[in-house]
Amino acid sequence: TLKESEQMVYTILDLYEKVYTDILAVPVIKGKKTDTEKFAGGYYTTTIETIIPANSRGVQAATSHNLGQNFSKMFDITFENEKKEKDFAWQTSWGLTTRSIGVMIMYHGDDKGLVLPPKVARIQVVIVPIYFKDVKSDDLLNYASSLYKELKQAGVRVFLDDTTIHSPGWKFNNWELKGVPIRFEIGPKEVEKNEVRSVQRFNGQKQNCLLY
Repeated sequence: TLKESEQMVYTILDLYEKVYTDILAVPVIKGKKTDTEKFAGGYYTTTIETIIPANSRGVQAATSHNLGQNFSKMFDITFENEKKEKDFAWQTSWGLTTRSIGVMIMYHGDDKGLVLPPKVARIQVVIVPIYFKDVKSDDLLNYASSLYKELKQAGVRVFLDDTTIHSPGWKFNNWELKGVPIRFEIGPKEVEKNEVRSVQRFNGQKQNCLLY
């Protein structure tokens, strides 16, 4: 029915909004398309849209359509209503696509690469030990490994980059390119003070955090 189709359209629109704001960390505006912009042949089209900060341009994030009865009449799609009468179905059309990934990348990304929200990041925290030639690496690696295990037990998606073929600077750039939300840098001073150097990807803020 018309009432049921409208309820479905706006339920999906609310779902779109939750996905973008709560998971992808992208603010959106809900609205309704003009008759010239709506789905061709449909009754009306609702939409959520956002503005890309890098160029101040608007982008359509997702749409939820009420197709009305045009297509059901065309293809003879009917149902029996409460009065036991044959009636044409009021149809809807909606779906979340890979467009959401593109919008997220455009909204958060910068010149260094991806910036991923923690809820969708495959790796939420990367730990990078900083080795020095004149310092034993065993203590440093044990400290980093202990932190890795604690974070993993706490349910954090964490990765320990203990490779030695690349410099710390190369690793920092590599993980920034991949958009990992938080980077923990651990050098001899951090081990001595029982700290980690925390770097946030989205704003580059750095701070030393005491662990225990």
